[in-house]
Amino acid sequence: MTEKEVLELFNKYSALLNGHFKLSGGLHSEKYLQCALVLQYPEVAEKLSREISQKFVKDKIDVVVGPALGGVTLAYEVARAVGVRGIFTERQDGKMILRRGFSINKGEKALITEDVVTTGGSTKEVIEVIKREGGIVAGVACIIDRSDERIDFGARFEALARLKVDTYSEASCPSCKKGIVVTKPGSRR
Repeated sequence: MTEKEVLELFNKYSALLNGHFKLSGGLHSEKYLQCALVLQYPEVAEKLSREISQKFVKDKIDVVVGPALGGVTLAYEVARAVGVRGIFTERQDGKMILRRGFSINKGEKALITEDVVTTGGSTKEVIEVIKREGGIVAGVACIIDRSDERIDFGARFEALARLKVDTYSEASCPSCKKGIVVTKPGSRR
């Protein structure tokens, strides 16, 4: 898939929202990518996941890990495409951890998948979980990279598409200055 084809999916499924949004990392934006609207269609999730898996076909991945909530479906589908298990991390008392009996064995090569990367905060938390468990971060992949600058995760980072979307601190947000009500559509509330 080309970057254009990936972005067309977001338009087709009305998943690129306009308004005033507070992103999971705390920044504000006038655009929000609601990946769940795209990933709700199994055939589309499968297609995007196969594209991601092809970028890591030579890496001999043992496990795919995604942060809840946005990375759960993608981690599962990428794991299915690779032929390995797919697990997810969750926050408990504000800290990213493995729960539900999930574990990563020492030396296992993990691929981290995210729907959208903006600041890379959740991904960095997942990296720490993998390292604590004794795993090796083989790479990071996402559907959309909307970060302002290329983020260094200490491993290869692949995105199916990149989208430049302005983000602001609350203090510098034009929508806040206009008094427009902010919406927080992400999973971290």
